[in-house]
Amino acid sequence: MAEKKLPKYKTYDAVCLRSIKNVIDVFGGKWAFLVLEQLHLGTMRFSELSKALEVSTKSLTDTLRHLEQNGIIKRQVIPTVPVTVEYSLTEKGRAFDTVLLAMKEWSSKWL
Repeated sequence: MAEKKLPKYKTYDAVCLRSIKNVIDVFGGKWAFLVLEQLHLGTMRFSELSKALEVSTKSLTDTLRHLEQNGIIKRQVIPTVPVTVEYSLTEKGRAFDTVLLAMKEWSSKWL
């Protein structure tokens, strides 16, 4: 029996959907995009992020930990009393700018 060839768009869709799933695994948390937005303004301390986002300590901690584990943000501990922790975007996190700008353009046009 002859092998059925899928239309070109079907292959593209499968690759695209797999990529989207991977991105959602990294950025899919409720607070991830809002944390990215804040960190695009510059390096911030935990308390600054917490105030800016009005988020619970647990939710922010979980989001920051997840983004750090995925190489999107960098956590720097400064040995002060009490300890100061600062967060900033990594090169990988900054590279997501193009996606965020595309989302902004789409939103401006359609929402």
